[in-house]
Amino acid sequence: MARKKNNTAELPEVSVSDDGEVRHLHLGTPWIQGSMRIAAPFDLELEYIQRMMAWLLFMEPEAVRKGHAMQLGLGAGAITKFCHKKLRMCATTIELNPQVLAVCRAWFKLPPDGPKLRVVLADAAQEIRNPMWQGTVDALCVDLYDHQAAAPVLDSADFYTDCRALLSENGCMTVNLFGRASSFEHSVEQIAAAFGEDALWAFKPTREGNTVVLAQRTPSRFKRGELAARCADIQERWGIPTAKWVRGFKPLVL
Repeated sequence: MARKKNNTAELPEVSVSDDGEVRHLHLGTPWIQGSMRIAAPFDLELEYIQRMMAWLLFMEPEAVRKGHAMQLGLGAGAITKFCHKKLRMCATTIELNPQVLAVCRAWFKLPPDGPKLRVVLADAAQEIRNPMWQGTVDALCVDLYDHQAAAPVLDSADFYTDCRALLSENGCMTVNLFGRASSFEHSVEQIAAAFGEDALWAFKPTREGNTVVLAQRTPSRFKRGELAARCADIQERWGIPTAKWVRGFKPLVL
């Protein structure tokens, strides 16, 4: 979660619910803001969260452990935990609501900060302009929604330009576009204004309505058969179910 104004008095209450084998995080409403399979706390439970890892398609497997992943909006901590525990990357998350962090540590198995894991309590819009982050991020995952899950809180060309500045030369950003009041076309136009039209890729929407868009710092294309091979390798190495990615992940044409 993040907001344009850092007013902690307005932040929603964080709650947790269990649905059989799966635990969910909520921000003052029934809307699910993140999930965890209780018996497998470091796996990626939700399909759209799995798709947020599509940047792995553009990174050499041997380089992953040396990379830096950043998440804007902690949610239930799934991406941060996966990058830290499974990928063995340096993982940074920027989160506005201290309750979200406390609940993730207490109920969602988020490890404490350490040499390769850090959660920064700050407004993402401001923190990503800190020069210390610029050019250091290989994988940027943006999932910023308010407690109503109505639309991305930060969704301007200026914001995405700041995101692009975070990335290393071959870095990628993935964005979750979802919401009852959001405009997919508007969001894509803002991302394209910052990254360029030839830098964008997208999945088909999930059943729940999440559409994950990927933007490359340096645009590229796969050779024949390369996408299928990379998908198979990701599934074998890290257990992410990527079979649907082969036909469902394509360059985004505006």
